[in-house]
Amino acid sequence: MLLTTNQLFQKCYGSYAIAAVNVFFMEEIHGLFAAAREAKAPFIVQTTPFARDYANAKMLLAMIKTAAEIYPDTVYAVHLDHGYESHILDAIESGGYTSVMIDASHDDFEKNVARTKAIVEKAHAKGISVEAELGVLAGVEDDLTVEESHSFYTNPSDVERFVQLTGCDSLAIAVGTSHGAYKFSGGQGLQLHILEEIQERLPQFPLVLHGGSNVSEEVVTRINAAGGKIKTGAKGVQDDELKKAIALGICKVNIATDMRLVWTMVNREFFRDKPEEFAPTTPGKIFMETYKEFIIKKFELMGAVGRSNEFENKAI
Repeated sequence: MLLTTNQLFQKCYGSYAIAAVNVFFMEEIHGLFAAAREAKAPFIVQTTPFARDYANAKMLLAMIKTAAEIYPDTVYAVHLDHGYESHILDAIESGGYTSVMIDASHDDFEKNVARTKAIVEKAHAKGISVEAELGVLAGVEDDLTVEESHSFYTNPSDVERFVQLTGCDSLAIAVGTSHGAYKFSGGQGLQLHILEEIQERLPQFPLVLHGGSNVSEEVVTRINAAGGKIKTGAKGVQDDELKKAIALGICKVNIATDMRLVWTMVNREFFRDKPEEFAPTTPGKIFMETYKEFIIKKFELMGAVGRSNEFENKAI
C-alpha cells in the first residue's frame, strides 16, 4: 500500500517511528520489503540524487514498484532524500514519489524559507508531502561533505515561524547526529533538551532525525577482521536515546550508513572465507537475508512491528 509520509506520520506520532531507508540496488530493495512484510511494519523507501544517478531514477522506481507487487501486503512511502530543485521537480513531475525533501539548510533562514515554500506549493498540488530542514549536520552523505565547523544545531526559536511560512509537512532537525560512519566519536550524543524545546514549540508536528544509524561495534569489528579499515570508536544514535527522541516527536529516522556497513561485512567475510567464489548471486542471497534480519531489528527498536494494519484502506 503506497502512502504519503504525511499519512504515516499522522498515525505514528509519539508512539513509534518510521524507518526511512536509503536504497541503491535490487538486493537492498528485496531485503527491505521482505523485512517489512515479515514484521508487518510500515516504512519509507528513499532514494538520494546520488542513488538516482548511480542506478537511474527510472530503474530505481521500477524496482520499488515491482517489489510492492512481490510483497503486496507492505505499507510504505517513496521519498526523495536530500534533493535540490532539479531533482525534486523531476520527482514531482515524473511520478512514483509520494514525498520529497528540499534541503536548503545551508542557506540563511529567509532563503531557506523561499526555496522550501516554492517546492511545497508544487508538491502539494500533486498530493506529495514535503520534508524541509533547519540546522546543518556534519559528516558525509553520498557525495556531500560538511565539516564539523560548518554544522550547527537547529535553533528552537526559528521552528514555528519556519513551518508557518513554508507550509512543510515535516521538519528535519539537527540535534547532534551526523552523516556517515564516523559519528559520535566525541561522545556527545543527542541533544535531547533541544529536541524537547522544539516539540514544545511544534506540538504534534512530525520531526525527522537524519543520521539515525547506530554504527554497530560488532559489524565494524567483523569488517576489520575481514580486511577492512573502518575507523573504530565511533558511535551512532544509541537505542535508549532513540526511544526518548520518538517520544519527543521524531516520526522518521533515516538509515543509510548501517546498511552500507552490513553490505561491506557480508561481502568481505564471504570472499575471505570463500576466495574461490566469483558469482555475485551467492553473497547477494546472504546479504538479502542479513539485511532483512537487521532491518527487522530496526523496526522492533522503533516500535513499528505490527503497525501496518493501522493503515487499512488508506492507499493514495
